[in-house]
Amino acid sequence: MTPIAVILTVSIYIVVLFVVAWLSGRRVDNAGFFTGNRRTPWYMAALAMIGAAMSGVTFISVPGSVAADSFSYMQMVAGFTVGQFVVAFVLVPLFYRLKVVSLYQYFEERFGRVTHRAGACFFFVSKMLGAALRVYVVCAVMQLLVFDHYGLPFWLNASVTVLLVWLYTRQGGVRSLIWTDTLKTLCLVGSLVLTIVFVARALGLDGSDAVREVSASPMSRIFFFDDPASDRYFWKMFVAGIVILVAMTGLDQDMMQCNLSCRTPRDAQRNIVLTAFCQIVVILLFLVLGVLLYLYVDRAGLALPPKSDQLFSLVAVDGGLPAVVGVVFVLGLISSTYSSAGSAMTALTTSFTVDLLDGPARFSESRLTRVRRWVHGAMAVCMAAVILGVGYFADDNAINLFFRIVSYTYGPILGLFLFGMCSRRRVRDRWVPCAALAGPVFSALLQYAAAEWWGYRIGFELLVYNALFVMAGLALLTVGRKNEHRIE
Repeated sequence: MTPIAVILTVSIYIVVLFVVAWLSGRRVDNAGFFTGNRRTPWYMAALAMIGAAMSGVTFISVPGSVAADSFSYMQMVAGFTVGQFVVAFVLVPLFYRLKVVSLYQYFEERFGRVTHRAGACFFFVSKMLGAALRVYVVCAVMQLLVFDHYGLPFWLNASVTVLLVWLYTRQGGVRSLIWTDTLKTLCLVGSLVLTIVFVARALGLDGSDAVREVSASPMSRIFFFDDPASDRYFWKMFVAGIVILVAMTGLDQDMMQCNLSCRTPRDAQRNIVLTAFCQIVVILLFLVLGVLLYLYVDRAGLALPPKSDQLFSLVAVDGGLPAVVGVVFVLGLISSTYSSAGSAMTALTTSFTVDLLDGPARFSESRLTRVRRWVHGAMAVCMAAVILGVGYFADDNAINLFFRIVSYTYGPILGLFLFGMCSRRRVRDRWVPCAALAGPVFSALLQYAAAEWWGYRIGFELLVYNALFVMAGLALLTVGRKNEHRIE
């Protein structure tokens, strides 16, 4: 696939994206930017969320991971499904009852202003790092396909990508994201299915033959019950999946802003349940594609790339398949990137404006609009800078690096929410940031000690230990009951 073909594909998608964003974002006020005016039909939110849950990291990294991890990721997906029900039937009613714009307003309601801002700061760090990693993965691919060909530096690549994301999200916010995420879902799933079809045909397989080949492969093993010390042990991944989903979706402003844009809690619940079952199918298809890609590399005599994240792009672009496969790959990759980066930028803008600047309470509607636009621009600059920084550390499989970041940065948020919802105890608000910071520190020490002293590797379940350390710290700060904020 030539650089010109890549540029043409990306340009066509961006034009369509901007048209959809402009049509859906016209005359949007601040409420429309932050919450979509809570008028989104549940089926539209469900379509948007299927794509919103996937990113360029999923698109690139999950297929390549099957060589090392087989289908063990499905153990975590099973946990994701349970976690979706927790979000739908525990968190959604709470957030609708409190009528929050930002999820972290709950912290001020339950603990106080200092905790509110501390929680928002942890979200800011978590989301900025996670979004930067997602965008970096795709920028790295585009660097190989286009920018290196013309001798252009990576910083220009990252800057152009973030600039385009800023432009299409600056006006419509959540209102636009519902429609652009729906476009992403259609492109992402369509790209995935078409790539599977083309690779299977290149292998000379029809549908039933492909199923048999994948089932017979040792890479298709799902369940791992034999070694509790392994990162792939079933119960570790299953429990981690539940906790990660609750933290990354239910307690994440980015993911919940679409759910909370529905008219009623019941509509939001329908959306989340449908998304849960669709997510199982989509991720399974990504893993099936991974097996087919490795089979194709083996039979075509291609050299395996140095990083598993490069497998999909290698086969799609330089693997001898029809040019349409490369076009489909680029389309799926770009759609997943722009949508996830756009929703992250909108969520960061919302949280910073509402949680840290207290914008809706301090400013008039016109001034709030100006402040929100300045914050949105600042988020774009920060994201571009962090993407460049991530490039120096992204030396691992991206999906694993992503979940490592999540385990450290989302732990304090999860611990604060769990303590607030499971206890009526009041805490010393000004000392809460200390407890929140202690969680990741003690988690890192525990992870090191477990590996060095007992030979036990703490994997994705590190998030659980992180949250427990934070809850223990909050318990030491309690000063009595807070009956007036009891969560029924």
